[in-house]
Amino acid sequence: MIVTRSVAAMGQDSLNAIFAALRSFDAFDADNDPHGEHDMGSLEMGDVSLLWKIDYYDRALQYASPDPSNPAVTTRVLTIMLAEEY
Repeated sequence: MIVTRSVAAMGQDSLNAIFAALRSFDAFDADNDPHGEHDMGSLEMGDVSLLWKIDYYDRALQYASPDPSNPAVTTRVLTIMLAEEY
């Protein structure tokens, strides 16, 4: 998991709230999940808009995974950022 500096600067209590919201996220729609892959979304935490995205890398984290559905050849990386950072 990666959080941007701006998200990290929000403090541990905010991070805990963000992580809890991500664990229960199921608000996928055509705007935040246009390909139906459930690998990105947006959250509102108070007056802060956040985006999150899961990327699929090879096991060495150098290139895209040859088969994102296969955990034997894939490392998933979750990135959390402020919407304005996108």
